[in-house]
Parts: sequence; structure tokens; C-alpha cells
Amino acid sequence: MKTVLFVCTANIARSPIAEAIFNNIIQRMGFDGEFQAKSAGAWARDGIPAPEDGQKVMEVRGLDTSHHVSRLLTESILEQADLVLTMEAGHKEALQIEFPSHSAKIFMLSEMVDAEFDIDDPFMMGLERYETTAQELEKILEDGKEKIFKILKGAGS
Repeated sequence: MKTVLFVCTANIARSPIAEAIFNNIIQRMGFDGEFQAKSAGAWARDGIPAPEDGQKVMEVRGLDTSHHVSRLLTESILEQADLVLTMEAGHKEALQIEFPSHSAKIFMLSEMVDAEFDIDDPFMMGLERYETTAQELEKILEDGKEKIFKILKGAGS
């Protein structure tokens, strides 16, 4: 199974939202068993739950992040990923420096829509900000899904 790994800072806001949205896209497209999305944090503490506001914005979409707990990105997690998509340029740069053998598969999420911009962190910014972030992630993932699947299909070939 091919895996896309979404990475943000603490793995409690942006990356779990992206993971849930993309797993929903995979399911809708009938790619269950072929692809999966996971998430981790570049500087995360293990075991922190997704914030309530993040859970609420996913709940209204019929997606459940209530069981999510943060995890720190490790070499082992990177090895299991076929594609790594970061929320910020700083994440991409730090991961490529820390894990140079994996640098070719690390991109900013925005690169999947042929741009380069950071996804703002909604943590501690209220429900409205989480909603804005979820909408932005939905748009990028919908618009970039073909590119993501193309990269995943070519990974490891």
C-alpha cells in the first residue's frame, strides 16, 4: 500500500485534518487498500489529542479525528512513506536536512497545486480559523489529488 505522510509542526491541527480529508478522498475514489494517508509532526510530542475545534470542523464533514494522537516524525515513519507533504517551507527544509536520504520524496503540500505557500497553523486561534484551514486543505487536496496519486503510483517503481 502506498502512503502519503502529512507533516506539520505538532501533528495536532493541520496534518491530522489533511490526513482525514485525504483518506476520505481515497475512499470516495475507491482506492481503499491501494493508498493511505498518515500524519506526523516535525517537532511533535507523542500522545497529544487533536484539539476540540479541529475535531468539530471535521465532524461537520462526517470525518472523525477524535481518536488522533500526535506522533513525532522519525526515520522509521519516513521510511514507510512514499510521499511526504509538509505544511510549511520550514518543515520541508528541516526534514530534508535531517533526513537527506529521504529528501527526494519531501514536498510542500502547496507544490501539489504548482505553488509554494505555507498553510497557516490554526492552533489556539478558534473554531473559525480551523474552519478556514480545513477549507484551504480541502481545496488543495481536491485540486492536487491527481498529482499526489501520480507521484504515489510512481513511488518505489
